[in-house]
Amino acid sequence: MFDGLDPLVLARIQFGFTVSFHFIFPSFSIGLASFLAVLEGLWLRTGKPLYHDLFKYWLKIFAIAFAMGVVSGIVMSYQFGTNWAVFSDKAGPVVGPLMAYEVLTAFFLEAGFLGVMLFGMERIGRKLHFFATLMVALGTFISAFWILSVNSWMQTPTGFEMAANGQFMPGDSWLAIIFNPSFPYRLVHTVLAAYITTAFVVGGVGAWHLLKDRTNPHARKMFSMAMWMAALVVPAQIVMGDAHGLNTLEHQPQKIMAMEGHFESHPDGAPLILFGIPNSAEKRVDYAIEIPKASSLILKHSLDAPMAGLDTIPDDQEPPVGIVFWSFRIMVALGFAMLGIGLWSLLARFRGKLYDWQWLHRAALLLSPAGFVAVIAGWITTEVGRQPYVVYNMLRTADAASPLAAPAVATSLIAFIVIYFVVFGAGIAYIFKLMRKSPQMDEVGVKRGDQGPIRTSGITPGLTQNPTNDADGYTIANPDEPHDGDRS
Repeated sequence: MFDGLDPLVLARIQFGFTVSFHFIFPSFSIGLASFLAVLEGLWLRTGKPLYHDLFKYWLKIFAIAFAMGVVSGIVMSYQFGTNWAVFSDKAGPVVGPLMAYEVLTAFFLEAGFLGVMLFGMERIGRKLHFFATLMVALGTFISAFWILSVNSWMQTPTGFEMAANGQFMPGDSWLAIIFNPSFPYRLVHTVLAAYITTAFVVGGVGAWHLLKDRTNPHARKMFSMAMWMAALVVPAQIVMGDAHGLNTLEHQPQKIMAMEGHFESHPDGAPLILFGIPNSAEKRVDYAIEIPKASSLILKHSLDAPMAGLDTIPDDQEPPVGIVFWSFRIMVALGFAMLGIGLWSLLARFRGKLYDWQWLHRAALLLSPAGFVAVIAGWITTEVGRQPYVVYNMLRTADAASPLAAPAVATSLIAFIVIYFVVFGAGIAYIFKLMRKSPQMDEVGVKRGDQGPIRTSGITPGLTQNPTNDADGYTIANPDEPHDGDRS
């Protein structure tokens, strides 16, 4: 039944499906681990039980997301030996040690302290538990460090030598391999994306509960913290994305050509094509809506700067323009939409209406999954834009695949799709169930009296401690009047 299909295409679809599914969980757990560390640190510093409640609330969600990320990652790694054995053989001397370092450092660090973080709150000292939380957060970052180093080396390979048998061998310095030209940009861009993704999930959950009860103190705090991240980190991400694009233009120019839809060279300044339908057969973008010379201004900071097009690249070295063109625009559009939410929240905060503007809450709820879509769109832009190479300009994708028959790859692909949607679908559904429930005073797993070092100094006169009302855990006489909590 599957004999007429291309096994290479099926292998690429399978890897793309499993990686996209896997990428959902690290992009959430990296940011959520840091958010948990911040919450626990604020609880220890201020003694406010609200932070402890939020820590316990999100810890349960983190545990599920982390577990699904580990399982999906293990499944994905097996494909290097099944579908991509030639790549593993040729690039293994470089890629293998880097992935081993990820296991020896990040995974062992996360696994070693995760149990303490999940179950040790009432069994060890608070400071030691906070240290365990910090180590889990650090472990997620180290994991991203090594994995992105591997991926960046495949994008911009340096520091290697070619052996007589065609293998990539480490050169004189591993630092040249690890810190390859695109790695610093990709690392910062991806980690910031993880923080933004988490912020919009937290903000969306906070908005959901604010729409039901705008006096909910836990929802107020979640929403306020998330909107600070949206207002401060999204602009930084846009700047970092521009720097990453300039680096890509230097080292992978045909990827930029595909992203911009530049089939033709522009010697006197290239237009910025906002929208259109790439027509690879005719080498043009149909129905293009463009801004004259704006692409040259953005990429080379000059209106009249020449820009080379895909007409300078052999046809068999061009990436698929349509996919790259649209995935890039989806990522950018969502980025500016999230920037709009951040700026809107600043206006609401300035006017003391952060918890009152329901349209802001609805918009934040609508965009709560935007980070996941943006990171997957960005990954597609990066990976498809590298084609037809698996190691850029060195090893073609067609030459890296295992000699498999189409029926075998198709059968495993179908099995992956069914099992992933059943198993991980159940896990995601359970996470949604947890999110639908509002955080409560004294969350499950927190014993009475385990309130942290409560400080009485700094409590505003006229307010009484009551964690069921104000965002900071105090009763508000009239919730319709602006107060300090609206700007916190």
